[in-house]
Amino acid sequence: MLRLEHISKVYPTGEVLKDVTWEVKEGDRIGLVGVNGAGKSTQLKIIMGEIEPSGGEVIRPADLHIAYLTQEFEVEPTRTVREEFWTVFEEANQVHEAIAHTTHEMASADPDTLEDLIHELDRLQRRFEALNGYALDAEIEKILPEMGFSPEDGDRLVSSFSGGWQMRMSLGKILLQKPDILLLDEPTNHLDLETIEWLEIYLKGLKTPMVIISHDREFLDRLCTQIVETERGVSTTYLGNYSSYLAQKAENQAAQLSTYERQQKELEKQQAFVDRFRASATRSTQAKSREKQLEKMERVEAPVGDVKTLRFQFPPAPRSGREVVIIEDLSHTYNEKILFLGAELLIERGDRIAFLGPNGCGKSTLLRMMMGMEKAEEGRIELGKHNVIPGYFEQNQAEALDLEKNVMETIHDEVPSWKNEEVRTLLGRFLFSGETVFKKVSALSGGEKARLALAKMLLRPANLLILDEPTNHLDIPAKEMLEDALQAYDGTVIIVSHDRYFISKVANKIVEVRDGELLLYRGDYHYYLDKIAEEKTKEQLRIKAEKEAEKKAAKATKQREKSKNNKKKKVAS
Repeated sequence: MLRLEHISKVYPTGEVLKDVTWEVKEGDRIGLVGVNGAGKSTQLKIIMGEIEPSGGEVIRPADLHIAYLTQEFEVEPTRTVREEFWTVFEEANQVHEAIAHTTHEMASADPDTLEDLIHELDRLQRRFEALNGYALDAEIEKILPEMGFSPEDGDRLVSSFSGGWQMRMSLGKILLQKPDILLLDEPTNHLDLETIEWLEIYLKGLKTPMVIISHDREFLDRLCTQIVETERGVSTTYLGNYSSYLAQKAENQAAQLSTYERQQKELEKQQAFVDRFRASATRSTQAKSREKQLEKMERVEAPVGDVKTLRFQFPPAPRSGREVVIIEDLSHTYNEKILFLGAELLIERGDRIAFLGPNGCGKSTLLRMMMGMEKAEEGRIELGKHNVIPGYFEQNQAEALDLEKNVMETIHDEVPSWKNEEVRTLLGRFLFSGETVFKKVSALSGGEKARLALAKMLLRPANLLILDEPTNHLDIPAKEMLEDALQAYDGTVIIVSHDRYFISKVANKIVEVRDGELLLYRGDYHYYLDKIAEEKTKEQLRIKAEKEAEKKAAKATKQREKSKNNKKKKVAS
């Protein structure tokens, strides 16, 4: 269907892709993985023809229709949802607008021009029919409920919907084009858990082959049938989902290391024989023969070590009191929307709590109120009285950095007493080395800014870490290092995140923000999922029991009415 053959890509700054070979077949859902900067998005752009490879070729049928969902959803806020979907049919849309314009002109046209306008309208209508224009409304009406929109939503402005719903619009627009292959670049970015789970189920139900770039390991696990890893410019294909890829890669590396070590022992043994008997009168011929064999032997390479990534630990946390955050009878609104209504929660020393809930339910607001950056309208929300020292990583922390400073200055200005070597050592642990420490913050990528913001957090010891979407812009290896650091941290952690894998690794309690309440689940993410499943089952059983009771009551009422009617008939006769 589509194949990349020995693709390479060289920029003035260096080689990004060296030897990339993989293919997409019917039924494939391929996950492209690799560290930030490994060339994943570059591969999608090469497939789309947006950039030319330096070498190799993309083999594809001429009529193959590929659709590309980029990281930024391309929607126009001032359009209605239906109008937004209509923009997909570019020529039909232009003809439709021309029909409306011509019809409007006919209403006030003089007799001399009316005939020309009638001919023009006839031509436009025939063209619109040839483009299947009269069936396009039906296609849009069909896609609306598939994407979760009601018929009434079609008349609402795009701007009235959240980012998650705008992603659904972008996806719907792509599917209306009936693509042969779907390319998805970080489709789960900034989506809440409910929308991510909807997207998983929806994509899994499509027959369209797809290629997905994502740092969401749970998403890759649930969806992908293959993983293509790009490491140091070279691609390797693994069958199965993300967990299967990790297991296969570990097995391959272990097998390669074992083979490499065995060969090295054999090489040392043979080389020792050659060195010992090269000058021997009786055995020099044998030694030379073995030396030639050594030269011809195909060498097994040592397995490539893990790609360099950031490694850090949070500073030791001074011990706090048992009560770290107290929330009592909290009520708060935002733009007339009730976020919290009589909410209660006690966060204790050593808790690692993940707050879950849909976008807009008040999770980030809650963190800001904990920090005293926003005042609660009613009730009490405050830090514990005994030695609670918070460190706060806000959702836009990376954007809050001073763009005019360079990397070195960003850290040095926080700790002016540090020597340059100390600052460089810290930055080196976050992959800033050499001349990169003098890069301006404005020139950094999203991932680099996130790493720099995390590095700043290490400068002041804290025993309460409040982290709002800390994994945004981090690649998978960086997320793993952050997970390790939080697991080893001996303070209290409060997290808002939509990364389910990250939550399952870090949190020992879950708080769900639901209908203005804070519902505490005293276990990890999998415990929470089990409890939610139990709650849903109980609710379904309750609804079923209610319906059965209603049926019985209705049947009893019917029987009573029938009995009354029979008595009336007897009396009448």
